[in-house]
Amino acid sequence: MVDFIYYWVAGKIDKKGCRCSMDITCHIAQADLQEYVRKVFGASYVVDTVTKMRGGAQKMVYKIDCSNSFSCVLYVWDLSMNYFEEEIANQDINEQSYGSSLFEINNKFLIQHGIQTPFLYDLNKERNHYPFDYALVEYVNGQKAEDYFYHSDSKVQDKVFLRLGEMLSSMHANERHYFGKPNEIGINATENGHLIQMENAKVQLSYASHYIESIKSNQNKLLDTLYELESRIKPRAQYGFIHGELGPDHILVNEKLNPLLIDIEGAMYFDIEHEHSFLEFRFGDFYRYLKNDALDPDRMLFYRFHHHISLTSGGLKLLHRGFPDQQFAKDLAEHHSKYALRFIEG
Repeated sequence: MVDFIYYWVAGKIDKKGCRCSMDITCHIAQADLQEYVRKVFGASYVVDTVTKMRGGAQKMVYKIDCSNSFSCVLYVWDLSMNYFEEEIANQDINEQSYGSSLFEINNKFLIQHGIQTPFLYDLNKERNHYPFDYALVEYVNGQKAEDYFYHSDSKVQDKVFLRLGEMLSSMHANERHYFGKPNEIGINATENGHLIQMENAKVQLSYASHYIESIKSNQNKLLDTLYELESRIKPRAQYGFIHGELGPDHILVNEKLNPLLIDIEGAMYFDIEHEHSFLEFRFGDFYRYLKNDALDPDRMLFYRFHHHISLTSGGLKLLHRGFPDQQFAKDLAEHHSKYALRFIEG
């Protein structure tokens, strides 16, 4: 697929439409991008610069600055550049957090329910010229929530994380009796959601055991622990709406110190303990702003164990598939493998 992608060197564009050379690539050809921007916003919006932003492992992100001082973001869902292409191609249930359709559905759902997320201006799924979907999205001038871990003003920290806690409480309180995507009606009404993560943990544990000796030598004990933790969980038929991978890098804080959720493709109705067990170790001391005293401790422990196994495997896959920050991928796998093994140490 990648052979059919039109890349261009994006940079400063002068008044005659000529590019100044910069070492930044974009998925959309210059003329096509300009036409798209004008079609969505109007003739007065002339693309001035395009800057590749730090994206995640599943989509490409570019900032577009126009000559009239307007800025927006270009999202590109190019499966050939997704580090989990194999899982998506195999329709792995736990990789159903990819794609423009899920972004569109969840963007609309969150906004309708008062949960702030960057506004979707337009989504192009025609694939007439390019073999991928792309969209123009609101640019939020701010920082990620993780930057506020180190803010010098504790009052500002309080405001940011208290507001985030209120947002999450409101989002998680949006409940229904079956898990799944917001557009799925009653599909999983008779199933227990945690069993999906049970199966995923077994798959990810098997993968990790091929590359980490300590995981391989303790695979049976880890698997026994997984079954033990799952056996304690009582059936449930009430699920809240969760983000699905809510680290502090998936939250933007705007100039008014209001949090907005990004990378929302994986959002769905599910056990909120899945979210909280992730928040707990991603936010560290700042989790105190986000705590929920009504959580099921058995589910919390089960999902915590699942996360460590899954992130061990995820780090390894990034390492093996050429993720640019190889040290990050290596550290991710090593860190979470150690925490997974702690579950069988005592």
